Amino acid sequence: MASASHSLSEYDAATVPDATDLTFGIVVAEWNAPITHALYEGCYDTLIKHGAQPANIHVIQVPGSFELPAGARMLHGQKNPDAVICLGCVIRGETSHHEYINQAVAHGLVNLSLATGKAFLFGVLTTDNEQQARDRAGGKHGNKGVEAAVAAIRMAALKRDLSAPKKKIGF
Repeated sequence: MASASHSLSEYDAATVPDATDLTFGIVVAEWNAPITHALYEGCYDTLIKHGAQPANIHVIQVPGSFELPAGARMLHGQKNPDAVICLGCVIRGETSHHEYINQAVAHGLVNLSLATGKAFLFGVLTTDNEQQARDRAGGKHGNKGVEAAVAAIRMAALKRDLSAPKKKIGF
């Protein structure tokens, strides 16, 4: 979705379902805290904007992005939210370490989603440098936390709507 000419924060608010009756978990990596906390602010504010109640938003921090899936599983086990948003930032270094972290987190969150039937959102910036991260955490390319929150609302509402009892015709 992101590109050099696209803001991560641009979306049609009218197409986002009401989040009043939904619960959310947010797991925030402490590593690269100025970036991840900016992602969190965008995420939290977007959930509130679309009706989520502060008491229905459960937040924890984990040491780094690698720990996001484990933290998400723990949070899900304790609070059973409708969706869990994982926020982190992995900046490319001089080795291929970032590739292993990003793949592990992505696979972990996919596995959690498939195992639970709920959305575990990958709100992790995977950038080449710190400036790119700042640009995507409230800078010129918007805020990936906003994008993750909107996706979480949409997925939680989809699950709710698909789980609703089917109305019988004519009875």
